[in-house]
Amino acid sequence: MRDKIQQIREKALAEIDKADGLEKLNDVRAAILGKKGELTAVLKGMKDVAPEDRPKVGQWVNETREAVEKLLDERVKRFEAEALKRKYESEKIDVTMPAKRSKKGNLHPVTQVKDQLSEIFTSMGFEVYEGTEIENDYYNFTALNTPKDHPARDMQDTFYLSPEFLLRTQTSAGQIHVMEAKKPPIKVVSPGKVFRSDDDATHSPMFTQMEGLVVDKGITLCDLKGMLDQLVKKMFGKNVTTRLRPSYFPFTEPSVEVDVSCFQCHGKGCSLCKGTGWIEVLGAGVVNKKVLEGCGIDTNEYSGFAFGIGLERIAMLKYGINNIKLLFESDLRVLDQIDDK
Repeated sequence: MRDKIQQIREKALAEIDKADGLEKLNDVRAAILGKKGELTAVLKGMKDVAPEDRPKVGQWVNETREAVEKLLDERVKRFEAEALKRKYESEKIDVTMPAKRSKKGNLHPVTQVKDQLSEIFTSMGFEVYEGTEIENDYYNFTALNTPKDHPARDMQDTFYLSPEFLLRTQTSAGQIHVMEAKKPPIKVVSPGKVFRSDDDATHSPMFTQMEGLVVDKGITLCDLKGMLDQLVKKMFGKNVTTRLRPSYFPFTEPSVEVDVSCFQCHGKGCSLCKGTGWIEVLGAGVVNKKVLEGCGIDTNEYSGFAFGIGLERIAMLKYGINNIKLLFESDLRVLDQIDDK
């Protein structure tokens, strides 16, 4: 019996020495010390050993078990330490290397212009009203003195969802909603997306407008001119001024096109202003009495002015963008260059 136990011991220690990993050590443990292991089998056969020899056999089995367990534990700790070392090597961080920087984003140029204009107008006492992009024909055209047979509708050909509802062609529709809900004095700007069947280098089927409306007692074209002078100075620089040219809009009378002195050449003439020294930026005028009366406002007591600004146009002028489509292509090579904060 002693020889058998000695053979089991030598075999186990030899297998442990040859083991190349934790998996092999577990196999040795199960083969020698497990429920069906060789030492366990010896203990189960103790009934066949003479009673006077059992203590000795038990002692040999225990000594073998202790020797095997001791060497197994040593090898397990060594393999675990080696595995941990390899893990540390593979996950090692060089703290002297520069950190990976997260790229800081910026607002879209049109959003930047919208925020700048909103801040300028609110500092002048304007409220901001954002209407709906789907309007009915009445608010988009009829209430703005543009009936169904009016030729101005051809200039604002749009996308109809039904005979009655359409994608708004101008945020001026919001002015009607405001005048119906609120009595003068009124001082409001209405920014938002508008839609027209138009597409070329300077026009898009979808673009962003900011319409403004002031209604109060004694409002004249001079008040409009004074407000616009302050607007362009804050937007383009203190040396910029405005010029009004006669124009036509159904919802204003008189109507004007508003130019600013070229902020690039200061009126001398350049490619930006096409040699004229002036740049057209928006349309405006005194609110037509028919529009005010249609909203229940007494034109014997109140008058007003209105204006409309194309935000993409302002962004193109301010940031030197020569094609409106660059504002819609999400090309970071373009957008990353514009961070006017």
